[in-house]
Amino acid sequence: MALSCSRLCSQLSLVRLWGLRTNRATHGVCLPSVSCQAGLPLCRLYSTSQVKRGIGRYVANKLQKANAKYESFLQRRFPRFFQLYHTLTEGFKLLFKDASEVKRIKVQMYTDGTQLQDLPYRDLEKLRQFRRHVIKAIPLVLITIPPFANYLVFVLMYFFPRQLLIPHFWNPRQQLEFRGVYHSLRARHHRPVLEGLQRTSHQVKDGQLQGRLKDLCAKVQMGENPKASEILAVRGLFSGPPLGMRRMSVAHMRHISPLLFLTPRLPGFLIGRRLNNHALELLQLDRALSRLGPQQLSEAELRHACYVRGLNADTVGIGECREWLSRWLQVSSSLKDSEVSLLLHSIVLLSANYAHSPRRH
Repeated sequence: MALSCSRLCSQLSLVRLWGLRTNRATHGVCLPSVSCQAGLPLCRLYSTSQVKRGIGRYVANKLQKANAKYESFLQRRFPRFFQLYHTLTEGFKLLFKDASEVKRIKVQMYTDGTQLQDLPYRDLEKLRQFRRHVIKAIPLVLITIPPFANYLVFVLMYFFPRQLLIPHFWNPRQQLEFRGVYHSLRARHHRPVLEGLQRTSHQVKDGQLQGRLKDLCAKVQMGENPKASEILAVRGLFSGPPLGMRRMSVAHMRHISPLLFLTPRLPGFLIGRRLNNHALELLQLDRALSRLGPQQLSEAELRHACYVRGLNADTVGIGECREWLSRWLQVSSSLKDSEVSLLLHSIVLLSANYAHSPRRH
């Protein structure tokens, strides 16, 4: 079907909005019998791929403008709702960014043949965080799939942000508040863990080790911070009976699970398996951090590293965080895989009094 040149040229303004480039009709769309009115230049033709790219840009620009108007309307008329909306959209951006980063790490591991334990600290920490976050985020992502279901997410974000959302969807104030809440829940199990260690000390046949373990528990219960050497002095009790990973009582493991933010409401064999896996994962992180050097961490990374290992880093200064993490690595770097039970107990032994003690040993 023939198109007149005047009709084609009348659409040039729309074509320019699409960002198309003109070229001669050598391999583009064939328009036979094109007639031009007198005084008009010969109209140029466009390739099919250029048309598709131009349409894509045009649609994307229109959507961006419409979204900007929508956000401006919400910000003016419903500022509190806009804050939730903005937090949700930014959270999904961060989540998808983390997903692409994890994909890059996985591809690099496959192409280079790198083992998990040989990864750099930041890559290893990214994999650990993403796995924990994505499991909790899956229900939220599924809820947002149906049309207009994202409004239900806003309701959940407003009433149950800590229980249902991952840190990607928390604002800065909520992140600080919720870290404090989670640490307080973790700190409730400090005393039961220490009492469990004291009861278990009576089962130790070696009198010297028994005395060291009792002294260590008494020192922590009196509000003091033990040295790394005092903790390592009882390491032999945590590779076999009575405090090895496969020798602890189920009741004692149920108090240790919340220290790693794990649910204790599982059968005993599952609790033991999860604790062992998370303890080995934490030991691998410590070894990667020792290779990197704690001094290479930014302030945010340093505080997060301390928080994961049991210290409420929001209540102490940055210098104290570095000191505490250095002491933790002194213990961790001396342990074998079979002694990871001591690493879990160090969450209590090293952090129970650190934020409250006026003296640093």
